[in-house]
Amino acid sequence: MTLSIAAMVAGFVLLVWGADRFVLGAAAMARNLGISTLIIGLTIVGFGTSAPEILVSVVASWQGNTGLAIGNALGSNIANIGLVLGVTALVCPICVQSEMLKREFPILLVTMLIALVLMLNGTLDRVDGGILLLGLACMIFWLVRLGMNNRRDPLRKELEAEIPDQMRMSLAVMWFLIGLAVLLVSSRMLVWGAVNIAQALGVSDTVIGLTIVALGTSLPELAASIMSVLKKEHDLAIGNVVGSNMFNLLAVLSMPGLIRPGAFSPDLLSRDFPVMIGLTLLLFVMAYGFRGPGHIKRYEGAALLAVYIGYMTLLFLETSLPA
Repeated sequence: MTLSIAAMVAGFVLLVWGADRFVLGAAAMARNLGISTLIIGLTIVGFGTSAPEILVSVVASWQGNTGLAIGNALGSNIANIGLVLGVTALVCPICVQSEMLKREFPILLVTMLIALVLMLNGTLDRVDGGILLLGLACMIFWLVRLGMNNRRDPLRKELEAEIPDQMRMSLAVMWFLIGLAVLLVSSRMLVWGAVNIAQALGVSDTVIGLTIVALGTSLPELAASIMSVLKKEHDLAIGNVVGSNMFNLLAVLSMPGLIRPGAFSPDLLSRDFPVMIGLTLLLFVMAYGFRGPGHIKRYEGAALLAVYIGYMTLLFLETSLPA
């Protein structure tokens, strides 16, 4: 057990560091190739914040632990809204001015409904995974086109400010490869430790994916969102979460369907999906701003965090009570 916990902790730390180096190298390479900073911000940086979830999902699915992979995708979305935005709003109330974000909110809701429809039969197969990947391609195309047509949007400026300064191509390639290697190694460490802990505690891989793994892989979003609001980049704080949740539903959730298709725990549909949808609707109501800029006030952040804590408590009680 001690070795498994150590592997998980080391895996979490290396995942965060590896994702940061991976994004740094990829963004610098793209910038050296003359790609627009906006496109880099909307695609590479957005993908990078979900890189830990994607790699964990790939490794878990490859090793046959599809419950952990699916649980990681849904659990990360729940943590991103309940924990990440809840804590961030407690640190500093969030103001949402971006019109791009207001268009992304409904797309996130539609994406969730599509994923739900695909999973209603109790299985996630290769057709479902292919549909989700196609949705990812459409989402990226739509985001880039939307960003190019909104040249004065506040989110555009905040995204461009996050792109690293010019870097030698050789150094950019080096960081990209190091980051990718660290992501691969750390994701295997994390999955190995998580599966061992699940077996030792007598709980399912799905529950471990929904809790410990989802919490750990959401740490980059938590750090990024808090730093964004402290730098007065409020739209970026929300954008990180909305973008990450769409990547999780389309990229992360597609991996178990493509790599290891099959049935999953029905609890994911009866318990976890409703919580994810409910939190997303709460975020929509709070942050959309139907008559002007949207706001997530401190008490609303506390409400989001309370829902997350209540959900974690429910999972703990369900797994600790005798069958």
